[in-house]
Amino acid sequence: MEQQATDLKSRTPSINHPMSTDTDLSATAPGQLRVIKRNGKVVVFDASKIEVAMTKAFLAVEGGQAAGSSRVHETVRQLSDLVFTTLNRRNPTGGTVHIEDIQDQVELALMRHGEQKVARAYVLYREQRAQERAAADKAAREAVGLNSQIRVKDKHGNLNPIDMARLDTLVKEACEGLSDVDANSILKDAVRNLYDGVAEKDVSTALIMTARTQIERDPNYTYVTARLLMDVIRSEALSFLGIAENAQQHDMGELYPRALKAFLEIGSEHELVSSELKTFDLDLLGAAIKPERDMQFTYLGLQTLYDRYFIHYHNTRFELPQVFFMRVAMGLAIREPQKNERAIEFYNMLSTFDYMSSTPTLFNSGTLHSQLSSCYLTTVPDDLGDIFDAIRDNALLSKFAGGLGNDWTPVRGLGAHIKGTNGKSQGVVPFMKVANDTAVAVNQGGKRKGAVCAYLETWHIDIEEFLDLRKNTGDDRRRTHDMNTANWVPDLFMKRVTDDQEWTLFTPNEVPDLHDLYGKAFEERYEHYERLAAEGKIRVFKKMAAKDLWRKMLSMLFETGHPWITFKDVCNLRSPQQHVGVVHSSNLCTEITLNTSKDEIAVCNLGSINLVNHIKDGQLDLDKLQKTVRAAVRMLDNVIDINFYPVPQAQNSNMKHRPVGLGIMGFQDALYLLGISYGSDAAVEFADRSMEAISYFAISASAELAEERGSYSTFNGSLWSKGVLPIDSVKAIAENRGAKYVEVDMSQTMDWNSLRERVKKGIRNSNIMAIAPTATIANITGVSQSIEPTYQNLYVKSNLSGEFTVINPFLVNELKKRDLWDNVMVNDLKYYDGSVQKIDRIPADVKAMFATAFEMDCKWLVEAGSRRQKWIDQAQSLNLYINQPSGKKLDLVYRMAWFRGLKTTYYLRSLGATSTEKSTVKSGALNAVAATPVAEPEPKLCSIENPDCEACQ
Repeated sequence: MEQQATDLKSRTPSINHPMSTDTDLSATAPGQLRVIKRNGKVVVFDASKIEVAMTKAFLAVEGGQAAGSSRVHETVRQLSDLVFTTLNRRNPTGGTVHIEDIQDQVELALMRHGEQKVARAYVLYREQRAQERAAADKAAREAVGLNSQIRVKDKHGNLNPIDMARLDTLVKEACEGLSDVDANSILKDAVRNLYDGVAEKDVSTALIMTARTQIERDPNYTYVTARLLMDVIRSEALSFLGIAENAQQHDMGELYPRALKAFLEIGSEHELVSSELKTFDLDLLGAAIKPERDMQFTYLGLQTLYDRYFIHYHNTRFELPQVFFMRVAMGLAIREPQKNERAIEFYNMLSTFDYMSSTPTLFNSGTLHSQLSSCYLTTVPDDLGDIFDAIRDNALLSKFAGGLGNDWTPVRGLGAHIKGTNGKSQGVVPFMKVANDTAVAVNQGGKRKGAVCAYLETWHIDIEEFLDLRKNTGDDRRRTHDMNTANWVPDLFMKRVTDDQEWTLFTPNEVPDLHDLYGKAFEERYEHYERLAAEGKIRVFKKMAAKDLWRKMLSMLFETGHPWITFKDVCNLRSPQQHVGVVHSSNLCTEITLNTSKDEIAVCNLGSINLVNHIKDGQLDLDKLQKTVRAAVRMLDNVIDINFYPVPQAQNSNMKHRPVGLGIMGFQDALYLLGISYGSDAAVEFADRSMEAISYFAISASAELAEERGSYSTFNGSLWSKGVLPIDSVKAIAENRGAKYVEVDMSQTMDWNSLRERVKKGIRNSNIMAIAPTATIANITGVSQSIEPTYQNLYVKSNLSGEFTVINPFLVNELKKRDLWDNVMVNDLKYYDGSVQKIDRIPADVKAMFATAFEMDCKWLVEAGSRRQKWIDQAQSLNLYINQPSGKKLDLVYRMAWFRGLKTTYYLRSLGATSTEKSTVKSGALNAVAATPVAEPEPKLCSIENPDCEACQ
C-alpha cells in the first residue's frame, strides 16, 4: 500500500467562507467530501474519526497494549489512508457519502489487511451501537408517551425521523447538577408541541420555550433554559466554523481550542476582528479556556450575549461564549509585554464573572475599531460654528457606542444680544433639539439607541424652558423627547432654597466667568452680578424666589422623569483635577465627573466588580477583592492606550489625564448572602466598608501601575500629588458651603496614612472610581444591577432581546428552607406584583429581608450612597425610589442628598396609580385571605418605558 504523505489536518477538508446566513454544509466547495449522518444532517468529512474508530477496535482485541504500539499506530494510519483514498476515488468531484457506507469501507479495509479479529470486533461494535441507539430512542419515546411517528424537516426540505435519544440526552445534560428541575417533564411538554413535518429549528425552540415557562416555578430553570439555548449557539457557531455539528457540552474541552483558532482565522479574514490577535500563543490560550463556565449563564444573560454581543457574519453568530471572553481579554492585553499570561488572567476575571468590562469594551475589544470607552463629556461653546462642531462630535462618538454628556451652559440664552447680526438669540433650546435628533439619527453602531444627556446650570436664563424639554405638551419644536436632561446645581442655589431667598437668572454671554467658578469664588462673583443687575448694568436677567424654581424642578422631575438633579460644587471641590480645569457636567448616567473644555472631551472607561463573587463565609473576601481590583484597574488603564478615539479632543484629554471608572454591581445580592436587609443600618455600614476596601485597593493598584508605567502627565498639582485622597476631600464641602449645610459620616477602618505617602510619589490615573448602572452587564452575569435594591421579587423584564421572567432566587431559596415554596406561593407573588408584604404565611423577618425598592424608605438609599460617595473620586448612578411621591417627600429626599454630600442623583422612580389584571392568577388559591382582594398598583416609571439605562453598560 502506498504511504500517504498528507497529514491528518490536510485530509480534513476545510470550509470556504463566507457562508450564507443559514449555514449549509451541503453547499461546500467543489471537491469536498460530505457525510450524511443517520439523522439526515450533512457534515464535512473528518478523516480523524476513522482513525479513532479503528483504534478502538484494536483496543477491544489487543487491550491496553495497543494504545502505545507503533505497529497498531502505523496500521491504523495506513488503513485510514486507504479508506480515504477509496472514498475520494469514488467521489472525485466531492459529493456526499452515508455514514454507514464509510463504516462498510472500514470493515473491508481491516479484513483485506488480514485483521479479521479486529474487523469482527468492529462489526460487533457497530451492531452494539445500533442496538443502543434503538433502545435509547425507544426509551425516550416511551418516557414522553410518543406513539406516532414524528419527522423533522431539515433546511433542505428533507424529512428525517426525530432523534428522541439525542433530545433526551440534551435535556438531561441541561438539567445536570441542578436541583428541583425535571428533565422528563420538559421533554414531555415540548413534544406535545411537535408535529409531523416540524421544522428542525422549531424543535430546539420548543425545548427552550418549555423550559423558560418553568422559571417562575424555580429559578434553576433559568439555567436549564440557558443550556438548551447553548446547544443552539454551539450548533450555529461550530457549523459555521466547520468544526462539528450537534456537539454536546462534554465535547467542548476538545472543541473550544479549535473554535478559538477558527474564529480568529475567519474573523480576521472578514475584518471583524483584528488580525493582531493571531500573534498570541493560541495553543496556550485555547488550553486555558474553561468550557464548564458556559453552564453558569442565566437565560437572560446568555440570550443577551447572543443577540447583542457575539460577533456575526451575515447574521450568523460564530463566536462562542468562552471565545467571546477570550477575545475581549486578548484585546485588552494586546499591548502587554507578557500578553499571553495577561490575556489568561483577564479571561479568568471576565469568564468567572468576578469582574465585567462595560458594554463598549465587550462590543469592540479585539476588533478593528476598538472603541472601548463608555462615556464622553463635552462642553458646547457659545459660537454657531462650534455648536455644530459639537453636534458633529456627538454623532461620531455615538456611532462607536459612546454615551454622551453635553454641557450647554455657555450658550447664550433667549433674548440675548447677537453682536454679529445685531439681533436676539433664540436661546439654547433649539440647538438641544438638533442634538436630540442627531442622537436618534446616529445610533450606537447599529447595536443600541444613541443616548445623550444635556446639562444646564440653574442660573441660566433658559432654565425654565429647559425644565419643560421632556413634556408631552407645548410647542414640539422646543421639546426633546429622546434626550435626557439634568440640572447642574450650584450650592448657592440650594442654600437660598433652604433659607427661602431670591434667585437671579442670567444669560452666560453677560456673566461669562460663572461657568468656570464654583465654591466661594462662585458665590462672590454671582452676588457681584446680582448687584450689577440691580444697578441696570446687565440687560438680560430675571429674579424669582429660589423655592419657586426648586418647586418647578421637582415637579418636572416627577412629571417627566427629567431633568435629573446633580450638584456642581461638590463635583468640583472634590475633583482631583481642579488644578487643570473645571467639571462642567456629568455624563449620560451621572456617575462621571471629569473636566471638559473646548479643547478637551472627557472620556471614561468603565468596568464593575461583582460583589456577589467576593462574599465568602458570611463576609467580604478582602484577599480575593484585592486581586480582582488590581487586575481590573490594569485592564481599565490598558483601554486608554488601545482605544480608538473618534475625535482628537477625546484622545487629547484621555492621554493626558488617564481617568478610569471602576464600580460595583450585585450590591443587593451581596446583602442577601450576608443576611442583611437593604433598609437597615447594617446595609449602610456594609456600603461604607465595602466601598472603603475597593477604594483602598483601587488607589493602591493605580499607584502600583505608576511605579511600573509612570504617572499621568498632569499629576503634579493634583490632589493626589498633595496626598489628598477622596476621603480627605470631603472636608472641602463644609469649608466652602458652611458646616450647617453638610452632614457626612467620616468613619474609616483601613491604613490610609501609608497609602497617602505612596500616592504622593505618583499615580497612574487622574480618576479611578465611578459606579455605573450596569444594566446590561448585570444581566449577563446574572446579578442585581449596580447598587440597586430589588425592583420586584417576580416580574417580566422587557428589553431588546425580548421578555424574560425574573424571579428572586434568594427569596425562593429562603422559602424552600422554610418549606413555604409551592405553586400557591408563585400565584401569590404574581398577584401582589412580586411583593411578599401581604402574604400572610411569610414570616416578618423574611418580609423585611425581601422588601422591594418601593417598600423601603428612600432615606436608606441616600444614606448608603453618602457612605460610598466619601470613598469615590467620581460619582455614582443613584436611582431614588419613592412610593406615593409628594412635593414634600421629593423636597426632603433631594435636599437630604445635597446635605449628605452626594455629587449626583439619577432617575426618580415612582409608582403609578394603575394596575394590571392578574389573568393568570387563580384568586381562590391566595394565601392572604381577604373578603375583597385589592389589586396593588403596578410599578410604573415616570415617563420612561424601560427602567434600564444601557448606554454606559
